[in-house]
This record gives sequence, C-alpha cells and structure tokens, in this order.
Amino acid sequence: MKKPFYGIYFLMLGFMTPQLSMGQNLATEKIPLDPSVKIGKLKNGLTYYIRKNKEPENRAELRLVIKAGSILETDQQQGLAHFMEHMNFNGTKNFPKNELVNFLQKTGVRFGADLNAYTSFDETVYMLPIPTDSAGLLDKGLQVLEDWSHDALLENSEIEKERGVVLEESRLGRGAQQRMRDQYLKRILNNSRYADRLPIGKDSILKSFKPEVLKSFYKDWYRPDLMAVIAVGDFDPAEVEKMIQDKFGSMTPPAQIKERIDYKIKLDGQNNTAIVTDPEYPQYVLQLIYKLPGQKELTLLDAKNHMTQSLYNAMIGQRIQELTQKPNPPFLYGSSQYGEFLGGLDSYTSIALAKDAASLPGAIAAVVQENVRVQKFGFTQAELDRAKQDFMTSAEQQFKEKDKTKSASHVQAYIDHFLHDNAFMGAEGFYQFAQKHLGSITLEEVNALAKSYITDSNRSVVLMAPEKGKEQLPTEEQIQEIVSSAGKDVTAYVDDALDAPLLPKEPVAGKVVSEKVISKAKITELVLSNGVKVLLKPTDFKNDEILIKATGKGGYSLFPNDRETGMFTSYLVQSAGVGPYNQTQLQKFLAGKTAQGGPYVNELSEGINGRTSPKDLETTLSLIYAYFTEPRKDAELVAGMLANQKAYLENMQKTLTPEKIFGDSLNAVLTNHDPRRAPLKPENIDKVDLDKAMTIYNDRFSDASDFVFTIVGAFDIQQIKPMLEKYLGGLPSTDRDDSYKHPNIFPPAGRIEKTVYKGLEPKSRVSMVFSGTYDYSPENNIQLEALQEALQIKLIESLREEESGVYGVGVSQSTDKFPTGHYRISVQFGCGPENVEKLVKRTMEEIGKIKTNGADPQDLEKFKAETRRKLEVATKTNGFWINYIDTNTFIGDDLDELYRQDELLSSVTVKSSEAAAKKYFNEKNYIKVVLMPEKK
Repeated sequence: MKKPFYGIYFLMLGFMTPQLSMGQNLATEKIPLDPSVKIGKLKNGLTYYIRKNKEPENRAELRLVIKAGSILETDQQQGLAHFMEHMNFNGTKNFPKNELVNFLQKTGVRFGADLNAYTSFDETVYMLPIPTDSAGLLDKGLQVLEDWSHDALLENSEIEKERGVVLEESRLGRGAQQRMRDQYLKRILNNSRYADRLPIGKDSILKSFKPEVLKSFYKDWYRPDLMAVIAVGDFDPAEVEKMIQDKFGSMTPPAQIKERIDYKIKLDGQNNTAIVTDPEYPQYVLQLIYKLPGQKELTLLDAKNHMTQSLYNAMIGQRIQELTQKPNPPFLYGSSQYGEFLGGLDSYTSIALAKDAASLPGAIAAVVQENVRVQKFGFTQAELDRAKQDFMTSAEQQFKEKDKTKSASHVQAYIDHFLHDNAFMGAEGFYQFAQKHLGSITLEEVNALAKSYITDSNRSVVLMAPEKGKEQLPTEEQIQEIVSSAGKDVTAYVDDALDAPLLPKEPVAGKVVSEKVISKAKITELVLSNGVKVLLKPTDFKNDEILIKATGKGGYSLFPNDRETGMFTSYLVQSAGVGPYNQTQLQKFLAGKTAQGGPYVNELSEGINGRTSPKDLETTLSLIYAYFTEPRKDAELVAGMLANQKAYLENMQKTLTPEKIFGDSLNAVLTNHDPRRAPLKPENIDKVDLDKAMTIYNDRFSDASDFVFTIVGAFDIQQIKPMLEKYLGGLPSTDRDDSYKHPNIFPPAGRIEKTVYKGLEPKSRVSMVFSGTYDYSPENNIQLEALQEALQIKLIESLREEESGVYGVGVSQSTDKFPTGHYRISVQFGCGPENVEKLVKRTMEEIGKIKTNGADPQDLEKFKAETRRKLEVATKTNGFWINYIDTNTFIGDDLDELYRQDELLSSVTVKSSEAAAKKYFNEKNYIKVVLMPEKK
C-alpha cells in the first residue's frame, strides 16, 4: 500500500524547515529534502543517510538496505535472496557462527524482536537497533552492517544447517491462502516475472541448490552501488559519517557488473476474473483491483496530488464504513483505497467480505455502487471539509512531536527514498506545505480521481471462497456483469451530519476532596467528592498526547446467567453512538479533533480507554461523561450486526480450519472444558439480548465511585483540575462497594496429552504447558521471567540452530494473583510431522539441563541486559505508564515495584534458576497438545 504522504514516515523528519519558495511552480519544483538528514555517497557508489535524533536517548537505529530481492534471482536461485538474508546471521568475518546474535543479546538486543531482516521482491533490508551509551557499541553495530554487506562467510556446513530452518519457514506459509494465491497470482500480475519470484522460493531448490549458486547471488548483488547505510539516533553525526566512510569506503564492486534490471508489470488492457476455492478456507472474500500507472513523489505537485489522494481515501473509507453501521449491512467488511501495488504500478482496490455465497452478489454490488456513486455525484463539500480537518490535525500533531519521534519511525522514509526516489521534506516542512496548499485542493480535483481510478480495463477480480458449496458461487461472467452494471440506479450521497450539543446539559461539577503524591514515580492522587479516584502523571515524553484509562471492578462476571450478552455489551452500546449522535454522526462531529474515548465491559472489569491532545482534552472528557450518562440503544442496527456476527461464525463452523481445530482443542484442555471458556458458536449469538445488554451497561456505569481514572501525558495538573472536577466529579455515584466474581478457571492438574488430526499440508504445531499454584510476588515473578527467557534462548539454539527443525519457537509465561496464585509456562512451535517427537524430546532435555544445573550464566546475563534495556526505553513512554499504573492499581501491586528492578535482577542467579526450574517445570502438571495432518 502506498504510504500516505502525511503519515508517520513523512512527517517525523526534522528540526529545520526546508525553504519553500513563495512563487512556486509546483509541477517543476522538486520536493526539498529534510536538511536535518545528511545524505552522502561514497566513491564506490554506496549511499548513506545520517540523522541525529535523541528519542529514545542512548539508542540508534541502523539499517543496511540492498536494492536486490527475489526479482533478480535466476531460475536456479529461486528463494536464495531470502536464504542469503538468513545466512548473514550464521557467520561473518568478525562474528563467526552464531557469535553475532550472542554478542547483540549481551548488549540487550533481542533476536527477532529487535534484530531482524526481511526480503521482498525488490529489496533486502537488515535492521539493527543498538545502544550508544557504552564505548564502542555503535562502532560494532556498523561493523555488523559492514560484515553483512560483503563479509558473510557462507560456510558449507552452515548452509546445510540453514536449509531446514528456511524450509520450515516455507512450511509455515503453506495452507489455504497459499494454495489459492498460487491459482490467481499470475492473473493479477499479468503473467509477469513477479508471479514467478515469490521471496520464499521453491522447496525443491532450497533442498538441493549448490552453495556456489548462493555465493554467486551474494557476489552479484551485494555491492556498494546497490546499497544504502542508514543511521538514525542519539550520536554525533560527524563521527558516524567517518565510521561509515572508514568501514564501507574500501568495498569494491565485482569485476563484472551485472545490470540491475528494473522489472515492471506491464498494463495489457485486459480484464480477468479468478474464482478460487479451498476446502480449508472458511470465508467469502471479493477483491476488485484496478491496476494503474505508478506515481512517485518527486515534485511539489506530486506532494499536493498525494494529499488529494489521501483525502479521497479518507472519504471513500468513511462512506464504506457507514454501510457496515446500517441496520442491514451488505457485507461483514468492506474497503476501497488507492495505493501502491507492485512492479511500478499503483492500484485502486475494493474488498468485500460477504456473509455467505447467497449474499456475494449483493456484497460485490454494494462496494462497487459506492465507487460509482463517487464517479457520478462526487463527494460533498462537507465531507471534504471534514477530511481536511482530520488531515491537518494529523499533520499538526506530527509537527508538534517532531522532537519526540522515535528513531525507528524515521528510517522508512529514507529506505523509500533510496529504493524508489520518493522524497521526504520533514515534519516542519510538510506542515508548512500542508498549511499553504491543503486549502487549495478543490472538490472538483478530488472528485476527478474516481474517474481516473475506476476504469473499464486493467481490472482483476479475485473471489476466494470455501470448496464446500462452490456450486452456489456466481460464475466469472456473472461477477463481471455485477461489476459492470452495479450502480446504474445509484443516487447521490446524503450527508446525515448533526449539529447538536453532545451533552443535553452541563454536568454539575464536584470538588477535589483529597490530593496527595503517591509513589516515587510522582503520581498525584485526587479523590473527588463523588468518590472517583484520579491518578495523574504529567510527562514530557510527547508534546501532544494524553492517555486516559478508567477501570472499575465487576464486569459481566456479576451477570453469570447472561455471559453471551455480557461479552457483547459494550460493542452493542458503543456501535449505536452516544447522546444525540449515532456512530457515523459522532465520527463526523469529532472531525479534526483528537478525541477518542470508548467504553468496554470485560469479564472482571468495566471502564474507558481514551486518547487525546491537550487542546481536545475537554471534548474527550465530555465524551467520557456522555458514555456514562447518555448511552444509546439501536435495536435495528444491533439486529444487523448480530446477524453478520452469526454468519461469520457459521462460516467458521462449516469449514473448520486446522488452526481453529488446534486452537479450540488447546483451549478446551487448558480450561478443563469449562463452558464459560468455550469458543463462540452461532447459537451463542441467539442468546445475546439488547435489553439485557443495556441493563448490564447501565448497572456497570451507573456508579463511578469505584472507578479509578489514570491520566498520563502532556498536561499541567492545576490547569486541568477544573475539567476533572466538572466531568469526572460530575459523574453519577451511589457509593457502592463493588468487586468481581472470579471464574477461577485454570489448567487442570495432572498430565494430559492430546493429538488432533486436521489439515491437508504436512505441517504440525506443538504446545507444551506447565502450570500450577503460585506464590505471587515480585521476587517470584522475576525468577519466572528469567526462566522463560533462558529457555527461549536455549530452544532457539537447540531446535532452530542445531536441529534445524523449526523456524521459530516461542516460550511465554503468565501469572495470576487472584483468586489464588497460579502460573503457566508455555512452549510453542511449528514443525514437520516427522520431527514432532524428536523436538519435544529435545525441548524436555533442555528443560532438564536447567533443572539439573541451572540456566547458562551467559543466558541470565542476556536476560538482565535485555530487561534493563527494554525498561529504559519503555519508561519513557506514556503507553507504559498508563498500563503500569492501571494494572498495578487494579490488582493491588506496589506502584514502587518498578524501582526495585536492580535489586530483583541481582537475585537472579544460576542457583535461583535451578530452583525455579525444579519448581515450575513440574512434569506432574504437564499438558501437551499436538496438531498433525489428517491421516490419508
């Protein structure tokens, strides 16, 4: 998808303002690049981008970008661009074998989560976040990039080991989606080279290629003229530039330079339709793709045109969303959007997810009709005004956050510039540009886009559906007829925007009756006269962000006979809107505002999640007040929504996928087959009652006295206190003492092993779970976390690197404090059916080693480094604090626990890990569930 020009990649760029001349000829004037980015080129052709950015502190984001991907492979190399990416983690000149991953983990960089790479058709990108506060780490990080660029060892033994890993990655991608994609891909890609160069390649080649073939790809395409080094972070740019020059300047291109062909997908003027079915695909999905010539962002006119495209996308998206918010929605989901396609093309793509085969024609017609409606009648001026308001609010917000933007958010713009020549002007420059030119975009300009997007040629239609009942599907000819004829009688759009006060009357304000600072974190606690407690933490992490979270105890656990209704309560209420506004009217009312605040009702709690800006805080608080006091009921809307939900579940039940069978079986075992944890079925929807939902909602939000509101972000306590007294202090209160009724559902004791057989592909999944009672405390929690990470590291080494049996393996742990302490440690991986028992055995062996000898000391040091590094960054974000304060308050944990980190980490030793392993890897309480393919 083409990245919106106003979005994160193009706005978070720079402190200086590129000068935009007053008398601009937009069509000829190039987009001025953000001057805070140093762009250079070495004599050997390598390009580099350097930007100083202090968010987060003491961190840098490094990227190595290769303008080479699977599209450049020969027939004998299919899959080897991706294989080469893997091999760069398996031994380089300065980091032999797995020393690279080992070194980075010791610095706190996590393999997979932080250190990673990807291979696409046209590029390969390596990603390395690195700390900069320790001597030599940044230099070593750039050394890693240099090694990747031309010093991979590519030892034959490592290549042989990695075959299994890559084949397992290929196996994970196999299934219904892949089988259907293989049927329609050539059609939508016009039989181009792209259809034959999927990055994963062919298993037959991955199994048998000779190492020299891989080395040939590396030699031909990993060369300086096709490379960019990107460095963004908290460092001295001059020093980084010298490091890049020193490390990469001596690289030489190969003696014979292969031409880097810029492959394209040609527009042939043809229309085509593909109807593909599969016995393991449960839904009915229609994709309508209009292929169009690609557009780049090089000139200021391109930038303005891209703004126009973004406005179009926002408005058509709003219209199609409105269809799903009507009493009888024509589809479960729909969308239309202009964006980037592939091979130098853009596309205008419409998608409809139909309820069933019978409703497919109507779903197709509905999404096409909205496109035709715009073609015939265009958008309205009111729609455009709202879209411009939202656009400008986003641009302004990104501009305000230009010095608070994380380094990782910057790098994509530079990657895009290197690969596609798309320019970037930076947050301040673009904000200035938008201020000057957004207003000049006319309704006629936006409406004209529909005529250029929706054409009678270069159109592909793809229908994906279940194999069962395929005789009920429309034919190719019928689909083409629907697409061609839909909308003939369409009428102009009617805008139902409403101009009315959100609140029928102003709240009667309460008063702050108590104020004190709690915790070392400098959290201020206010108690209001209605009993509402407010926890406030002003921060400077963002300039234009305030997060709000309110939590009360109870949830639908207090309505045990209405579980189904309870699960849907907040969904049904919020979908109806609030106060005088239905949902679509509310979205229009909030246009141009950062005011998000919606209710939820969970099993154990109810509350509000909100996000706003300082200027829109009062609007958001009034919205929260309205959700407490003015909920809406819309029986007709709810009936349509529930019918759609039931249809979705019926489809899932008619075509049971391997993933669902495995997930449901695992869930049943882990919950001891408790019906309260059974997956939803169509008949459950019949039990959902709107009147009961309103009763539950009104009961849960009729008394705010037991709610705790947590507010974190850019505010001054004294300035916002009057608003808190008015909107939160004015909430209804009956001063009841509420709690929840915990279901007390945990994995059963004993050993349980279950194998389920489902799936056409030769692929298996394994889940191994250890669980039991638990003495919940910070001291035990840190030992369990260390145990999880130590086992994770060892299983990656053993199951992936040594056995070559998995692509990835996950170890997770969770704890419960109430009603009594309970823990769970899970190991999950996918593999070949023939390797299940071997890998399970190897997993138990690694667990046994920790139980006997304790965890590897180096692994514990890696855990400590990763924990410290992760927390250093997390504690500088509003998101961390809103969840930390809310969760700790809800379960009664000490808010100062965070400040015991060093003490707690120091308690983690080899001996303590041995004791923890013996205690928590209790094979008497062990569950193993395995998915195997169907027996032939």
